[in-house]
Amino acid sequence: MLDALSTTASLGWGVIGFGWVARDYAVPGLLAAGGRLVAVADPDSGARRHAAALGARGQADMRALLADPEVQAVYVATPNHLHRAAVEAAAGSGKPVLCEKPMAASLDEAEAMAAAVRRAGIPYGTAFDQRHHPAHGAMRDAIAGGAIGTVTAVRIAYACWVDANWARDNWRADPARAGGGALMDLAPHGLDLVDHLLGEPVVDIAALTQRRVQDYAVDDGALLIGRTASGVLVQIHVAYNCPEALPRRRLEVLGTTGQFLAERTMGQSAGGTVTRIDGRLGLRTPLPVPDAGASPFARQMAAFARWLRGQEPAQLFCLERDIHTMRLLAHAYGATRLPARADGDAGCR
Repeated sequence: MLDALSTTASLGWGVIGFGWVARDYAVPGLLAAGGRLVAVADPDSGARRHAAALGARGQADMRALLADPEVQAVYVATPNHLHRAAVEAAAGSGKPVLCEKPMAASLDEAEAMAAAVRRAGIPYGTAFDQRHHPAHGAMRDAIAGGAIGTVTAVRIAYACWVDANWARDNWRADPARAGGGALMDLAPHGLDLVDHLLGEPVVDIAALTQRRVQDYAVDDGALLIGRTASGVLVQIHVAYNCPEALPRRRLEVLGTTGQFLAERTMGQSAGGTVTRIDGRLGLRTPLPVPDAGASPFARQMAAFARWLRGQEPAQLFCLERDIHTMRLLAHAYGATRLPARADGDAGCR
């Protein structure tokens, strides 16, 4: 499989689960990145008809997709509780996998997935599209270049409105299928983004959750506080109870000589603004963002294809880093003590 990927030919994708994220963002992204949509597996006949309209083979069972020799990589976009079965099946078929975040509905399931991936020796990545947002890449480079001095804190607000009527038949409001609510759905982006921006993980974390507004069985808001390995403080507010017209997507990175303020960059689409605020005079200047209009999903799919071909650093996608994020989530929900990162995790740096 990997030998076949060494050529510059477009990557043939199979998609397991064809909900709105795959349909509206991931598949347009993989096509924009030059990939081919070969097959889609989804039990819903409407989803399969949509796939057929895009020229893909629509299948009710993922086994046919995984047996297809034209499928060179698999994107898993099922509800969280179905990630494990799809990833383990793809690993058994020897296909590289890009799986939507969070890895699974529970840490135990994620650990089982990781074991299957290691046994099979397949390339694996979790789809953290915020890593591939052009604005966040520009911020990461500027931070590494010392543009705001020594980083002291990161503050993130990533919130939306998910009312009970919309969520009534939605797996995201079902604790058995989702594994949690706003914290499980939105906090992984923030935790991974901190790691990406700073080049180091959050290692200590605590959280408070709420079921304050929406009438469903999962948390509709959460506030997380954490600290990275070097001592950067982290605050992440996630919510399903924030009106859409409010400033609900905000990223701040504070340093000893300045601050970066990113507004409306957190999300599936490109855009937003990044401003540097000078720490001495308070002057505000925009941060130039190369390729500012590029879709984070298209950039992610292109990066994954290059990674499979050995054209990106080995640590671009990292199973051990993703498992650590799942451990943070489990600890935030109070389900487990937080172990230190294993020595092998250093290979993701």
